[in-house]
Amino acid sequence: MALIRPNKAKQKLQNGEAITVVSGLQTSDIIDYLGPIGFDAAWIECEHGSVDWDALGDMTRACDLWEMASVTRVNSNDAGLITRTLDRGSMGIVVPHVNSKDAAEQAAQSTKYSPLGYRGMFGGRQSFGVGDYFHQANDQTMVVVLLEEAEALANLDEILTVPDIDVYFVAPSDLSQTMGHIGNAGHPDVLKAIDEAIAKITGAGKVAGTLVTSGSVEEYQQKGVQFLMTPWVAWVAQGGAEFVKKVGSPR
Repeated sequence: MALIRPNKAKQKLQNGEAITVVSGLQTSDIIDYLGPIGFDAAWIECEHGSVDWDALGDMTRACDLWEMASVTRVNSNDAGLITRTLDRGSMGIVVPHVNSKDAAEQAAQSTKYSPLGYRGMFGGRQSFGVGDYFHQANDQTMVVVLLEEAEALANLDEILTVPDIDVYFVAPSDLSQTMGHIGNAGHPDVLKAIDEAIAKITGAGKVAGTLVTSGSVEEYQQKGVQFLMTPWVAWVAQGGAEFVKKVGSPR
């Protein structure tokens, strides 16, 4: 009988370690290409972009091949949508726009089987051959809630009391929009709000996450962020621009 596939990224977080999470335009082939680099998890984007249910299944399989946790952002805090995403093989769910304690509870309970929640009783691909899947799945499934509006930060104390949430992710772009600084996630007020939220999350003994770059990753890790998400497309853009510049330079 098959054993349940362990979520090594979740285990590292529970051990107090940081994890690397790669995001960006993705297909199963891109995940296969990125796999040997050694990321702990891949952020699969289903709120924006073109990923459909067939593609999602292939992408989560590619993550399994390279022992990366597949964490999928759904486009709404909907129990049926979360259940189906897990059934397609995702090892974790990223829930957008979690602005209240009630929303956080709904996200967590939609992702967990009883007695922790009310996920629909169908195991999907990760359950194949695992005889006691329903009794083990809760331990391996990751729940990430996005704090991406000023309202969420105003309610953060209450949100942090919700059990069974693995990561509280402070999302800069949408936060900047709701703070009146649209398109300027680097505004001092936004950066201050992010830092204060991270301090509150880590101070409560919870796991903080946020978007980082190669230039900011060490800073945020020093601030206690464990869930370090970065887009690979930025590296391509930087490398491509440097290449074009070299070719176009006069001799």
